[in-house]
Amino acid sequence: MEIDADFHIHSKYSGGSSANMDLPIIAREAELKGLNLVGTGDALNIKWLGHIKENLREYNSGIYEIDKFSTKFIITTEVEDNRRVHHLILFPSISSAEDLRERIHRYSGDIDSDGRPHLNLNAEEIVDYVRDVNALIGPSHAFTPWTAIYKEYDSMRECYGDNLRYIKFLELGLSADTYMADRIPELQDLTFMSNSDAHSPWPHRLGREFNRISIRDLKFDEISSAIKHENGRKFVLNVGLNPREGKYHLTACSRCYIKFRLADAIRLRWTCPECNGRIKKGVMDRINELSAWKNPHHPWHRPRYMHIIPLAEIISLVTGISSLQSRRIEDRWNNLVRRFGTEINVLIDADISEIREIDMEVANIIDRLRRGRVRYIAGGGGKYGRPTLQQVDDNFWGVQRSLSEFQ
Repeated sequence: MEIDADFHIHSKYSGGSSANMDLPIIAREAELKGLNLVGTGDALNIKWLGHIKENLREYNSGIYEIDKFSTKFIITTEVEDNRRVHHLILFPSISSAEDLRERIHRYSGDIDSDGRPHLNLNAEEIVDYVRDVNALIGPSHAFTPWTAIYKEYDSMRECYGDNLRYIKFLELGLSADTYMADRIPELQDLTFMSNSDAHSPWPHRLGREFNRISIRDLKFDEISSAIKHENGRKFVLNVGLNPREGKYHLTACSRCYIKFRLADAIRLRWTCPECNGRIKKGVMDRINELSAWKNPHHPWHRPRYMHIIPLAEIISLVTGISSLQSRRIEDRWNNLVRRFGTEINVLIDADISEIREIDMEVANIIDRLRRGRVRYIAGGGGKYGRPTLQQVDDNFWGVQRSLSEFQ
């Protein structure tokens, strides 16, 4: 069987999250999206853990369900270590999350007040605790410039030390994809995850990045085997935004979002000459620093990466309506999802000719998207990039400013 899974979301108890992030709403929206499996997120927070226990029942060996909905849940959380690096944890059961919470509670001052706890432990120590409860751990959004492993370290071993052998996956994040990350030799054995890191439950956020996985049965051990690419279980497709849409794809000012070439940002000492804001190194430049190869070297187990745009954003593109809550956008979205069952089916599985029978304009964009013919204005400095139907300079990457323009 093949399932579509989003392992990384947050609850209403994480900073910046929607108050609608509770399990019944997440389950309803995930079903419309077409996700078979979703991480609970925030499983160490005492209030969210109570919500999990109140709403979920075990479906099958570490996989949980909620009444009325087909989407299943796996117990997950994200934690921040003492170097501000984020890590994603997948648990084999609710009791495993409770066990980890009991073991590390004394190392966190906000485990009961924040969905993503800050731990006074380094990454290597966290792995020890995670292994004690038979859970899996790997770096979250590995390349982003604020709270990621490659923001703080130049190698995985520097972060995880001797416990690196227990790290089996890495989350790419919105600003990177397989074609970028497979230029780094030390990542060849790892499974790449493409997850949404959603803070709201609506289908343009939930599952905006997801993984298609081939397993025999829906249970935790099968997911673990797929992550470790064992016994024929494997990830068969990574799906997500084009990295140009990521907030930190290019090096840019975090205040006014002017983009800079890396050499000029260094000469400017990471201070924007326009507004004195802080220039943040982009994911593309960071991967160039870490890379040994100009072109990606995909290992035998690496699946294809498919770029998508959330359906509501595609409808926004063709209508020119910016508000995704517009009645016109909702009506067209509902019409397509009713016909094809889920948003994922519309975006990647349904026959284009059949979509054209329902909505010609949307079908044409999806066709261009599937063939890699969509143009983008690249993000940077904390501002999302965006797809565009217009001509874009600089090979569609967005224009970076040179130092000479400020002299």
